[in-house]
Amino acid sequence: MLNKEQIDYLLIHAYNAAIRAGARIIDIYRGGDFTVDMKSDHTPITIADRDAHELIKKYLSQTRIPLLSEEGRDLLFEERRNWDLFWMVDPLDGTKEFIKGNGEFTVNIALMYNNEPVIGVIYVPYINKMYFALKGKGCYLKSDVRPSHDAQFDLQQLWTDTQPLPLREEANCPIRIAVSRSHNTEETFDHIARLKREYPDAEIVEQGSSYKFCMLAEGAVEIYFRTSDTYEWDTAAGEIILSEAGGTTESFEGNIGLQYNKPSLLNPHFICRSKFFK
Repeated sequence: MLNKEQIDYLLIHAYNAAIRAGARIIDIYRGGDFTVDMKSDHTPITIADRDAHELIKKYLSQTRIPLLSEEGRDLLFEERRNWDLFWMVDPLDGTKEFIKGNGEFTVNIALMYNNEPVIGVIYVPYINKMYFALKGKGCYLKSDVRPSHDAQFDLQQLWTDTQPLPLREEANCPIRIAVSRSHNTEETFDHIARLKREYPDAEIVEQGSSYKFCMLAEGAVEIYFRTSDTYEWDTAAGEIILSEAGGTTESFEGNIGLQYNKPSLLNPHFICRSKFFK
């Protein structure tokens, strides 16, 4: 098991890596370079995805811990199957929102130990918000974290002015249902329709990227249905952030928590609930 000194060392590295990647993403975003290529799975990739991946990979190489990233997805299971400690990274989550220019994109970094997230960092560079969680130690929000190409913050700076999550003490009234802005299916709306029969005044909140996990952790929304494809790097950081804020992630097969470092990195469809909506 990792000790406190090791956790602190790895947390600050994930924090600084996310800020550095966010700075590069914002530069490209504001410069308007939305040139898009298509990956083998027919999902879009931009220069921001590639540059953020390289920045994070280089910075986290200081930890000498292997890295599994969306932009390095071709790593064979035979090579990673026996990893007991590794980074799970989505350098730019919400590429479609980045291309649309709506600011709803994030940087996701999780530290995986025995195939479970033990550190989660989600940076939302467009609104300068940083969310992070430590297994068994809670979930936190730090605001006004501005993108920086040479971020080298220390632990004292990281912990200054943080807020424990959730920010609320009870559910919203009416409840709020989060849905993806770009990846909904008919099944998504079927689940929403069933829930609205019980909560007819429920509000729908569209949001891109893993920021939905952060909204659930804050208590800004109560429930999130995902019935289209996601991969392990899309959820690892968000899952620990939500769970450390008292919420849950559950597959539609009924399993609490998602499984990681599988032969196939594809997630099952799932549902997330805030602390106040069980």
